[in-house]
Amino acid sequence: MANTPQPGTRERIVRAASLLMQRQGYEGTGIKQVAQEARATLGSVYHFFPGGKQALGVAAVQHADQEFADLLSVSLAEEADPAKAIAACARMLAHHLRDSEWRDGCPISATALETTGRVPDIEQAVTQAFRHWRDMVADTLLGAGFPEGVARDLATTVISTLEGAELTAQVYRSETPLVVAGEHLARLIDSYRA
Repeated sequence: MANTPQPGTRERIVRAASLLMQRQGYEGTGIKQVAQEARATLGSVYHFFPGGKQALGVAAVQHADQEFADLLSVSLAEEADPAKAIAACARMLAHHLRDSEWRDGCPISATALETTGRVPDIEQAVTQAFRHWRDMVADTLLGAGFPEGVARDLATTVISTLEGAELTAQVYRSETPLVVAGEHLARLIDSYRA
């Protein structure tokens, strides 16, 4: 049995920042708290992120982008039918949210709301994350034979709906908003089949 390598100091710092920002936003997350959560020194944080909190924030958003992309990728790969894949993704998000005791919704929404129009580097990283997720869904739809314009529009709708449903599920402390959204997204996708 192979040992899983332990994350290095930089990776621990980024993971801690990402989780804290997910739960309490960018403004509510301090460098000292990140260092404590990551079991790292304050000097280590500034060594890896000489640009300070903003540079760390960008790295945390990029980490969160990849985490959600990995989850989305698994959902899209496990089901050949894109409508069923999106419904499965919504259920997976609902289970993950429930398992986190309703704390871990979208990994970047709190940060996105706080930094839009105020912190351009983080705003750009958030924009790239949403675009990345949309493009993953669009590529799946294109691969299933949907026309390009329809695939892009549906993908935008999918990501926007999942974002809103995840927030609603978190507020209600219920999987239902995500599960229902996934089912309706599947119906919407089916309605566009040629």
